[in-house]
Amino acid sequence: MSRIHEALKKAEEQRATPSEREAQLAPEISEISPPPVPVPAQGGVAAAPAPATPPSALGPSFSFESLLARCPQSTWTPDAKTMLFFNSDASLYGAEEFRTLRSRLYQMRDKHSLKKVLITSALPKEGKSFIAANLAQVIVQQRGRRALLIDADLRGPRLHTALGTSSMPGLAQYLLGESDEFGVVQRGPMENLFFISSGGPVTHPAELVANGKLKFLLSRLEPLFDWIVLDSPPAVPVSDAALLADYCDGVLMVVRSNATPFDIARKARQEFRDKHLLGVILNGFEGNSRYTEYYYSTYGKQNGKAEVPK
Repeated sequence: MSRIHEALKKAEEQRATPSEREAQLAPEISEISPPPVPVPAQGGVAAAPAPATPPSALGPSFSFESLLARCPQSTWTPDAKTMLFFNSDASLYGAEEFRTLRSRLYQMRDKHSLKKVLITSALPKEGKSFIAANLAQVIVQQRGRRALLIDADLRGPRLHTALGTSSMPGLAQYLLGESDEFGVVQRGPMENLFFISSGGPVTHPAELVANGKLKFLLSRLEPLFDWIVLDSPPAVPVSDAALLADYCDGVLMVVRSNATPFDIARKARQEFRDKHLLGVILNGFEGNSRYTEYYYSTYGKQNGKAEVPK
């Protein structure tokens, strides 16, 4: 009887279709199947996921040597009354105050990261461009120090005029995608001082500042310089200064003696309540302290005292 039962069972198994036999075996196969193995790329190395940003999108190699090679030295004709350190006389009136400012910034750098400094003011014509330009100049007076000065005031640029150089191409052309980093950086007669002008006029400056390209530009240039000084539009009338402050490590605000209303200065301060405000610079102060009187009567020359830059 058992032999008949075994024969019937064997015949039933033989009548089963191939697909039925595969279905019966499928659970066992899936349970012992090894995990999928990545397909090796060329060279026998397992392929990795594609990066979010291809390396080619980051542009060509950018180093200080390549910057020097692509930015030939040009001729500048700086304003001798306001650009203090282009003059051969290092004891001109106001020069020592900028050396003091430089020292204060280095003292702050000892406590926290500080390289990109934004210079702004509450209102126009308070002297922010004068401060920005001479701060960059006094930095490179120290041997081996490099400074980049950027005119980020796309509404009322003044730095190219003060330095006696061309405004084109400049920051606006970079932000519009019309020029690369090498095309907008200028190198003048002062060693280790580099400059990016504002460029041509634009219709929507705030939108250009916020499009992300300036942040990328600063990240590319920051390793090449000891300091980057940005001159911005005034803080109260327009929003650009607050946007630019997001890309910088600290803010210096310029107020003009006997000119900037207190409530306007306080309002400008509020624009940077969430930023790192390094301090306030008083420009155009008429009354000298005893120290200033002693220093310039003994060591310096009071040139242009009545003509304080705006």
